Amino acid sequence: MATPAATSPGRLQSVLGLGFGLAGAVGGTIGAGILRTPGLVAAQLGDPWLIWTAWIVGGLYALLGAVAVAELAAALPRAGGWWVYAERAFGRRMGLVTGWTDWLAHCIGLAWVATTAGDYGAALLPAGLLPAGLGSKVLALAVIGLFSLIQLRGVRAGSTSQELLSLAKAGAFTVLVVACFVLHPAAGTAPLVAATDPAPGIPGGAALLLPAVVALQGVITTYDGWASPVYFAEEFSDPARDLPRSLIGGVLAVLVLYLLINAGLLRVLPLEALAHSSLPAATAATVLIGSAGGLVISVVALVALLGLVNTAIMAAPRILYGLAESGLLPLPALAGVNSGGTPATGLLLTAASAAALVLVGSFERLLAMGAVLYVGLPLVGMASLLALRLQEPALPRPFGCWGYPLTPLLIAAGSLAFVLAAVTADPLSSLAALALALAGAALPASAPGLAAASGHPPDSPDR
Repeated sequence: MATPAATSPGRLQSVLGLGFGLAGAVGGTIGAGILRTPGLVAAQLGDPWLIWTAWIVGGLYALLGAVAVAELAAALPRAGGWWVYAERAFGRRMGLVTGWTDWLAHCIGLAWVATTAGDYGAALLPAGLLPAGLGSKVLALAVIGLFSLIQLRGVRAGSTSQELLSLAKAGAFTVLVVACFVLHPAAGTAPLVAATDPAPGIPGGAALLLPAVVALQGVITTYDGWASPVYFAEEFSDPARDLPRSLIGGVLAVLVLYLLINAGLLRVLPLEALAHSSLPAATAATVLIGSAGGLVISVVALVALLGLVNTAIMAAPRILYGLAESGLLPLPALAGVNSGGTPATGLLLTAASAAALVLVGSFERLLAMGAVLYVGLPLVGMASLLALRLQEPALPRPFGCWGYPLTPLLIAAGSLAFVLAAVTADPLSSLAALALALAGAALPASAPGLAAASGHPPDSPDR
């Protein structure tokens, strides 16, 4: 927590500091994916040095993204993230579409993460304790409800829960890494490691290209979430200093932890076992401590998922708040903040939407749509950075993007490649996602009077 700055009644509270920013970046990035992705990468690349290279390249890609977004966040410390930059660069309508898209993606992601947490939680409970077939949904709804109540208490409660969960998450993975280097295989687990097919081998020449692309897609997706601090930019007491440090420091912390996790897995598991395991962390834990290993990894995964739930349910209402407060959404209630500094109406709308998606229960199509929405947002951000450098060279920029313009161009190219890959892999879901995004353009944007009344002039004219 930072020293509280002066705030107006009914407004967000500028009380966040570097500790929360780092917790938000780490908590919004590390999920259950790191428990699975090392196996996928090993299966594609088949060589320890190539595996290390993939994780380092993915971390550097995330770091370049953080460096680019840090310039925007420090220059435009407004609530809600990507829509702020799109509005400033391309006009109010683009800001509304971007914010609407971002909020939808958050709701889909929140529902899926809560349901996955419910699955892990149900597996940990005694059989018969919850209704058959409904246990995971009941727990998912309970998770959404619990974290909504925490957020309703205010930004201090929400940020404290984020810091504690991120600390617990980092601690759990650190214990896993230490165990990989300290413990010896448990008795009777040698057949588990030995009874695997040979490793796929190292592809040669041009044959390496496709496996490398597949591996990097998995790695970069596992690093996704590093931009989480930007949604709370208006609530930092010193955004010019703490936002860049949060973004860059968060990526570096995750990079180090991911490299340590891979080092631990490669020490415990032969490359063949790692490449053929769909959940290598559980396989490694089973090798080290026996049958209880799967239970331990389930607990680690649950902690990681709860941190993601907290991040999403805290960030999404800030998107709605920012859109309404700037007059992009003609719903003044969404710009309301309770005494604790939480956009309460936006929180309730987010929680209700995610709960409804949990009850729908079929996530395949929703997840494919959400993936397209998510990967398009950094592309909008990089375009905004490039446009604002041309349109407003005199805009105060407390932090400058390193390696400009190469850095944003590289991130934009990567984001575009992800979008094209998603469209190629699932055209129907991509079209549905595009339709959802364009639905934001049909929303009635109000005049910017609310923004002026709240002390925030409109960032740009309607275009």
